[in-house]
Formats: sequence, C-alpha cells, structure tokens
Amino acid sequence: MTQQVIHPMVKLQRNVQSLVESNIIKPTDSIWKIALLYGNDWQHWKQELLDFGFSMQDPIADLLAVENWDEN
Repeated sequence: MTQQVIHPMVKLQRNVQSLVESNIIKPTDSIWKIALLYGNDWQHWKQELLDFGFSMQDPIADLLAVENWDEN
C-alpha cells in the first residue's frame, strides 16, 4: 500500500480554505492576513508563497485556486 505524500502547500491551502469556510478570513482578503494566524511559522510560509510567485497583496482566492503545487 503506497501512502501519498501531501505537498506542504496543499496542507496550507486546506488550512486557509477551512479559515475561509469558518468566516475567519475572506477570499478577497490579502494573503498577508493569514500571517496573523500563523505566528512564528509565518516566515516559513511567506517564503514558500513568495517562491511560488505570490505577493502578500494577492487575494487569498488566488492561493485557493492553485490546483497543482509541482515545483518544476
């Protein structure tokens, strides 16, 4: 039985989706708003997002729209 490894960005995306569904943040909010929820881990996630071409001003909806996190 092969266990599929979930890309860390998929986990982040799922967490953010959950926050949107809970009305804690809105899809139209800027990505930087999730920094307030990630505290000390934010520097890591911010760098990951920047590496994938996001800016902190992009709407959260852009992050949620990504279907594939391949790093090719």
